[in-house]
Formats: sequence, structure tokens, C-alpha cells
Amino acid sequence: MDKLSSRTKVRFGVVAILVVAVLLGLTVYPNGFNKTMDVVNKKIGTEFPHWFAKPFHLGLDLAGGIQLVYEADMSKIPAGDQASAIDGVRDVIERRVNALGVAEPLIQTNQAQGKWRIIVELPGVQDVDLAMKTIGETPLLEFKEKNEQLQRELTWQEKNDIAKYNKDAKAEAQIVLAKASKGEDFVSLVTQYSDDAATKALEGNLGYIKMGGADNSLVLAVEKLAVGTVAPKVVEFDENLQIVKLLNKRDGDKEIQASHILICYKGSDKCTKERTKEDAKKLIQDLQKQATPQNFSELAKKNSDDPGAANGGDLGWFSKGQMVPEFEKEVFAMKIGTISDIVDTQFGYHLIYKVNERYIPEYQVARILIDKKTAAEVLPSKEDWLFTGLTGRQLKNAVVNFDQTTGVAEVSLEFNQEGAALFAKITAKNVGKPLAIFLDGQPISAPTVSEEIKEGKARITGNFGLDEAKLLVQRLNAGALPVPIILIGQEVVGASLGSESVNKSVYAGLLGLLAVIIFMIFYYRVPGILASIALLVYGSLVLFLFKIIPITITLAGIAGIVMSIGMAVDANVLIFERLKEELRLGKPLHVSLEEAFKRAWPSIRDSNVSTLISCFVLAWLGTSVIKGFAITLFIGVVVSMFSAITVSRLLLKLFVNPAKPPKSLWWYGIKRNIK
Repeated sequence: MDKLSSRTKVRFGVVAILVVAVLLGLTVYPNGFNKTMDVVNKKIGTEFPHWFAKPFHLGLDLAGGIQLVYEADMSKIPAGDQASAIDGVRDVIERRVNALGVAEPLIQTNQAQGKWRIIVELPGVQDVDLAMKTIGETPLLEFKEKNEQLQRELTWQEKNDIAKYNKDAKAEAQIVLAKASKGEDFVSLVTQYSDDAATKALEGNLGYIKMGGADNSLVLAVEKLAVGTVAPKVVEFDENLQIVKLLNKRDGDKEIQASHILICYKGSDKCTKERTKEDAKKLIQDLQKQATPQNFSELAKKNSDDPGAANGGDLGWFSKGQMVPEFEKEVFAMKIGTISDIVDTQFGYHLIYKVNERYIPEYQVARILIDKKTAAEVLPSKEDWLFTGLTGRQLKNAVVNFDQTTGVAEVSLEFNQEGAALFAKITAKNVGKPLAIFLDGQPISAPTVSEEIKEGKARITGNFGLDEAKLLVQRLNAGALPVPIILIGQEVVGASLGSESVNKSVYAGLLGLLAVIIFMIFYYRVPGILASIALLVYGSLVLFLFKIIPITITLAGIAGIVMSIGMAVDANVLIFERLKEELRLGKPLHVSLEEAFKRAWPSIRDSNVSTLISCFVLAWLGTSVIKGFAITLFIGVVVSMFSAITVSRLLLKLFVNPAKPPKSLWWYGIKRNIK
């Protein structure tokens, strides 16, 4: 009875492991999971969400994008403050990257040979100039007071002064344009005449611009010019006058012109229809059979649930990033003049007709900027907050303290001599009023001034949790500490290269896995078959963990995964070889099996622990690529130990029945028959 109970437990354990492995496999393979959930929903009449049907998090080398490497100048920072300073810079960069709308950015810091570096990886981003401009600026900390100035109109004298100033500016712009058109050195003219410090610092070079943004007027001025020539007219804006020169032209991002038919269903985003998903699928399939390039517009007008159905589903021109990923992937891969297969998105089912495609031209432009005077420079500001002149440059330090009475966390500020004098004037002027603290143009705190503060010290109080107070201090010190960052390296990885890397890596991994399975089955027979099943269970579990944690997968990470597969097989090899030795000694199969696991365990444990220690050290001290390898290998090794000791053991116990020993041990890699 005990033996029967024990074998029943083994059976239940094996079934549970296999069921879990299949479920995890479905989450690893999103299409399979989606199809399974569709079948389940159809059978039971529900709409269960596709919880795990999401993509893997791919690193820069697999998804394509930009890598920027910065070096932080710590020459003026005490050694004890350098770690917190670099964390503050990292925090600022993270917020700036979020403003770019980048999915899954990777921002890491490390110290090598006494130098601090920040590595910024932006998958999917191709505009290097925009990324550098957004990330590379020094963090700006400002203190602002409430704007209480009354609004008014310009006086007659102020209007005349503005008109005279702008007339003189236009006359100067014409003189500069004449000089530039005659071939005078443009950089020298920028240095001599430009009123903008940033323009001078860049020698007038704006980088590449394109139609569709704030630079439309400049694009119109240069789009028909030959490279190296100056626009024949001054480009006038409300705030300034610009003389522009075309430095270069190139093809930029691809744009697509397309139309679509949308059939939505109850539960899809922004759908007001009551139709079921099954009915929507049938309808879109019927439309797919009817659709041709000639009648697509009419079909869209009559059937599409899109708000733009009245114009035949016309989407106009659009570039990458403007459509949902499933729609975008399909339409960019299509040929001009073709109609897509059915595309399933969060909005419903789509048919897409690709009308045309083109590349957006980009123009490298240099400019000379001459300021005009505007009413906003004369009239009181309409901003809610006015700059006081106090910045992070005058902030000496910020620390977390605790109120002695309540024990609540608060932030203490200390200014240098210049900041203390300015802070005293500001607080005297704003007693009973809020004084806002801005970091990179965003308010992070707005405490009320209770009294004039002359000592150059202040407290920011409020309902702070300890973590919130620490974060605020980090941000304040990031703005206060002079930590300029210098770009020392950049790399652009094309999406096609990343896709090719993924395909080759998957192919290599599957080929290697197949070779291992063939060897195990050929050499160890039944144990080899069971080890191969355990290996597939291991693969499902590892990939599920990578997706759900989530782990950013890189080429180095894939190498870690493949290596951990070898470690998983290695554990089985140790067990099976020990099993052979025990069987050669004449012991029964079930006893040999227990002895094999018992005696092989110390070797498996020691080898895996040493590998885990190596992974920990690599992840702690290594750079981004090494960390990716170490983390994936660490997870793989931990799961491989579970796979070898638990899954393989249960599977072998299922096939070993002490009451019915096998007549031949050939199936277990031994030539000797049992007597």
C-alpha cells in the first residue's frame, strides 16, 4: 500500500510538472497562447485576457537602436560623494529618456580605472542627435517664486521701441545674408553676428531637420537648394531672424500611405459595437475575400468601424511609432498596392491596403540667429512661477533628517555663501508664500516659507515617506553637484541587424539543443529520453522567467542561456554515469537510482555553486554585456539544478517499478542482463 501510494505521488508529480511546462510554453510562445485563449473563450463563452501574451524584452543588439557612453567628470566631487552624485545623474537621465518615449531603455553606471561611466541603451531609437540633445544637458535645479505681477498692455512708447529694435535687426540680417551669399566664411559670421550662445557653441550647426515639426520654415527655405548654398531670403520667426545654409541632404525614415478597414468587437478598445469576437472574425474574413485595390475604399466606407471610414479608411502618411506595433509590423513589410492578411490589434481586426511609401528627406542646416524683441520680453511674465536667480549651483548640500518631535522624514538644505545671501532675500520677500523647487523644468516640491532664513539653511517638510525623502535629496544633489557628462562613444545598431542576430541565435540554440537531445538518447537510451523531456521543461521555465521578471535579453544573455543548458545536461550526465556504476555492482535498478542521485548530488552542488559565485561577481563588477550574460546564466543554473534533481528524478521513478524490474538493462545503457 505504501509503495502504491508512493508511485501515485510520483504520477501526480509528473503530470503536474508536464501540465505546468505546457502552460509556461504557451506563455513563452505568444501566438500559441493567443490561439489557446481564443479557443477557451469560444468554448466557455468568456473573454479571459491574454495575461502573458507579451513580447520578450530584447536588448539593443537584438532590437536595434542607439548606445551612448558618457564619462562623468568627478574632479570636483569628494570621493565619498561620487557614488551618490552618479546615481543622481542616472536618475536625471532616466527621466529624460522617459520623455523620449523609449520602450525598455537600459541605463547603467560603472566605475573602471577610477572613472565613472554612464551607458545608455535606447532600443528602437534611431535619431542620435535628438537622443544626445535630450540626455547630454547638465541637470538644472532652480528655485522659483509665485508670480503675482499684474498683467497689462504695452504702452505707446514700448511699442515704438520694439518696432525700432526689430527694424534694426532686419537691416542687420540683410547685411549678414549678403555677406553669406557672397561666400564669406559661415562659421565666422555665426561667431560675429549670432545672438544665441548655443548657436555659437555649435558653430551654427543645427544637425538634421525634417518636415513635420517646429523647423518647417527652415525646411521650406532649404529643400530646393544645392548642398553648400545659402537660402536667398531671411527666415523670419516671431522671436528671431535666421540666415540658413544647407550643409547636406539624406533620406530619413520611411513613411507609408495606407488605408484600412477596422472591424471591432465587444471588449476591444474604443469599440461601441455589440458584436462578438467570433462574429467580427467572420465579417473581416468575408471582406478579405471581396477586397481588391479598386473596391477597398468603398468597402471601408460601408463596413469599417473606424471614425475615418467616411473617407474610405484613408490613414494618410505615417511613419514608425504612430501606429500600434501589430499594425505597423504588417504594413511596413507589405508591398505597394497589396492588401494584407487579417491583422489582430487591441482595436479589433484590420485589413490594410498599402497605397505608397517614401523616405522623408532630412536636411543638415547651419544658421545665424539674430534676435527680435517681443512683447513678452517687456510685459510681466504670464508664467505661474518666476525664476529667483537661485539655482543648484549655489546649493552646497541636501540631506535627509527626521523631525525630533514627530519622527517624520524631512529634507535639509544648505547653501554656499552666495546662495545664503540670495536665499535670505528671497525668503524675506516670500514669507507665507510658496517657494517652488524645479529640476529640469519640472516642479519637485513647493514648500511654504514660514520666516526669513539668514543662515543659508532650510527645511522642506511635508508628508514624506523615507524613500520619497531620499529620492528628493538625490535629485537635489544631482542638480547641485557639478557633474558634467562627456559623450565618449556612440553606436547605432540597425533593426535589421538585430533581427538577423535573433534569428541566427535562435537557430543556433535549437540546433545545439537538438544535438544534445540526440546524443543523450543515443548514449543513455531511456534515461536520455527522460532527460530530454526534463530539458524541455527546463527551457519552458527559464524562458517564462525571462519574460515575466522581465530580463532584458541580449546576445550575451543568449550565450548564458545556451551555457546553462549545457550545465543542465551535465548534471544528468553525472547522475546517469553514477547509475551505470551502481548497476555494474549488481544492485537492483531502484536502489541504484537512489544511490546515483545521492552520490552525484555533492558534485552537482559544488560545480553549480561555484558557477553561481562567478555569476554573482560578474554581475556585481561587470559592464552591461557581462551583466546580461551573468544574470541569464545565474537563472539558468538555478533552474537547471531543479530540473536535474526534481524533474529528471520524478520521471525516472515513474519508469522504475521495484515490483517489476526490467529483464534487460540495455535500455539503461548497460549491456549486462539481470540474472
